[in-house]
Amino acid sequence: DHEKYPNRVIYGSENVHDIEPWLAVVNNDHIFGQFLWTGIDYLGESGRWPSRGFYSGLVDFAGRIKPRGYFRQSLWSDKPMAFIGTYLPRQKEKSPSKDAWPIWNYEAGQTVRVVAYTNAAKARLELNGKVVGEVKNYDKNVGIISWDVPYAAGKLEVIGLNADNKEVSRYAITSSSQSYALVVKNKSITIDKQKGVAQIMVDIVDKDGLPVILSDNDITCTINGSAKLLGLEAGNNSDMTNYTDNVQRAFNGHLLAYIQSAGEGGKVTVTFTSPWLQPVTVTVDVK
Repeated sequence: DHEKYPNRVIYGSENVHDIEPWLAVVNNDHIFGQFLWTGIDYLGESGRWPSRGFYSGLVDFAGRIKPRGYFRQSLWSDKPMAFIGTYLPRQKEKSPSKDAWPIWNYEAGQTVRVVAYTNAAKARLELNGKVVGEVKNYDKNVGIISWDVPYAAGKLEVIGLNADNKEVSRYAITSSSQSYALVVKNKSITIDKQKGVAQIMVDIVDKDGLPVILSDNDITCTINGSAKLLGLEAGNNSDMTNYTDNVQRAFNGHLLAYIQSAGEGGKVTVTFTSPWLQPVTVTVDVK
C-alpha cells in the first residue's frame, strides 16, 4: 500500500498489545504510530462466562496499572524505568509474558520465570543482594528480559544498566507473609458537598507493611455521615458479584471504594473491615 500510495497516512487504528504491531511502527518510517484496543478495561464485550468486561487494557477497572501497562511504558517512555513480574514457566510459550504480576511467593526451590519490563540497554537480577540472573542485553524484537531462577524468600530486584554498565533504574518485589491489616495511604480527603466523589484505595498488607498481592479477602465498607456508597471495585474481571453492595472481595490485594456526598457538609467516616484483619478508617471532609 505504501509503495502504491506513498502519500497515504498509515497508522495502527485498533492494534492488539503484542510486540509485533509495535515493531511495524518503529521499523517503518511511513507508519506514524498506533492506537491500542484498549487503554482501560471496561464493562461489556465480555465474551465467555465468567467475564463482565473487556480485560485487555493497560489499566484495570479499579484504575490500577496492569503489568502490560508497565510493558508498554518500557516501549514508550524516555524516562528510565523497570518493573518485574513472575510466573511458573509454561510449555510452548513463544515469548515471555507481558502479563506477569509482581508476586514473589512460591515454594522453596521451585523454578520461577522472572520477567523484566525495562527500557534499559541491559539488566541483571539480584535476590537478597546476590546475583541470580546474569546481565542480559535488551532484545528489541521481544521487548522483555527474562530469567528462570529457583525461588527463595526475600527481596528480588532487577537493576537496569546503560550501555556503559552504569545503573539507570531498579525495581524490587519482596516476599510477603500472611495478610494482617487493611491500609489506606490517604486518610484525609476533601470533596464537594454537591455530589463530590471520593475514591479510596484500600490495600492489604502483612505485619511488616508489605503488600500481599495474593490476598483476596472480603472487605466490608461502612459509612457514617452524609454520604453514600456508589460502589466497590477490585479489578477482577471474573468477579460476577454486585459491585454496588458494601461487601466486595479484594483482587491482587486491592479494593477501590467510590463514596459520594449526599448534599450536606460535615465530616464523614468511612471504615473498612475484613475478618481477621486490622481495620482502617478514613475521614472525608465534605464542604
